[in-house]
Amino acid sequence: SDLRQILATKSVENIQFLPFLTTDANNLSWLGYGCLKGDGTLITVNAIGAALQTLYILVYLYYSPAKRPLLLQVLLLLAVVVTGCGYFTIMVDTGTRLTHLGLFCSVFTISMYLSPLADLAKVVRSKSTRCLSFPLTVTTFMASSSWTLYGLQLHDPYITVPNVPGIVTSLVRFWLFQRYRREQDKPY
Repeated sequence: SDLRQILATKSVENIQFLPFLTTDANNLSWLGYGCLKGDGTLITVNAIGAALQTLYILVYLYYSPAKRPLLLQVLLLLAVVVTGCGYFTIMVDTGTRLTHLGLFCSVFTISMYLSPLADLAKVVRSKSTRCLSFPLTVTTFMASSSWTLYGLQLHDPYITVPNVPGIVTSLVRFWLFQRYRREQDKPY
């Protein structure tokens, strides 16, 4: 729905860039983990996710009036991903590579789930959930719950543990949507 809103209004107003960026980094990291582990589910889901997030980033950049700071963030993300790939390929021995990459992916997943919380103070101060996306909250809750269950099924703590904050932060955002209902929003 955020992409639809951007295309309809030709504006990125009230839509955060950081969740798109952290989700793309998350997908790329898990794609590497899935390839190393040979897990077709991780590979398929994260290849599609990375492609979609990259599309969202490109659309966001196209409609954003302030491109320079966003491009710097994208370049920083690319530098981190390239550095991570180099580290895991060159510096880490094959025996511990999956463990190190699992920890790396966990950090990105946790940052992805925590990034929308940057607006919590703004929501509480304004008593408005305008800057939060309800569809993104529902999707985050469903995705984090699904990945937590998948990780439990595989007995893979690198999949299970970092998805729990996604459930918790989604529940916090659901509470905020309940507390500050849209009909209470004042027009700007």
